[in-house]
Amino acid sequence: MTRKLIQLFYTLLAHIFYPQKTELLQLSPTFARGYILAQKILNLNGCRRIPWPVHLTSKVYGNITVGKITTPGMSPNIYVNGLNGVVFGDNVYIGPGAKIISANHDERDYRRHIPGKPVRIGNNVWIGANAVILPEVTIGDNVIVGAGAVVTADVPPDVIVAGNPARVIREKAPYGSDEVAHGE
Repeated sequence: MTRKLIQLFYTLLAHIFYPQKTELLQLSPTFARGYILAQKILNLNGCRRIPWPVHLTSKVYGNITVGKITTPGMSPNIYVNGLNGVVFGDNVYIGPGAKIISANHDERDYRRHIPGKPVRIGNNVWIGANAVILPEVTIGDNVIVGAGAVVTADVPPDVIVAGNPARVIREKAPYGSDEVAHGE
């Protein structure tokens, strides 16, 4: 009985503070528990206006569009710079410490940023811990970006990339399939 009341309480809070992300309730009825006080009430991470949960140690700002089951900044120490825009597809997971940077500094005046195309991240993408996605990059659908990778160029769909700079390691089976792709 007590457990059901707690779940009901957090479900209500999720609907109040994160009305655009209620699909997350299907994953965990208490997903909002650790985010509401720090983000929405105390604004400790400066992300009060972001309409999805952002971890206390993460920083998310700028022109950012997200799909379903996508919450950039929900893991610890994520940095998303959306000055030139970042467009996330559906079902994008981001590991701790990842950085997504849409704008470079002007080399003649470090206080300015260079205008450019937005970063685009497709559907069903996993970005590993401490990966870095640099400005104007497009990542295709069904991609895994390995931990610590530095993505400096566009990534085609259905692949796994890793390294610095990131390069294709192998092709990837379709998302949600029972097929297992084996590397060489």
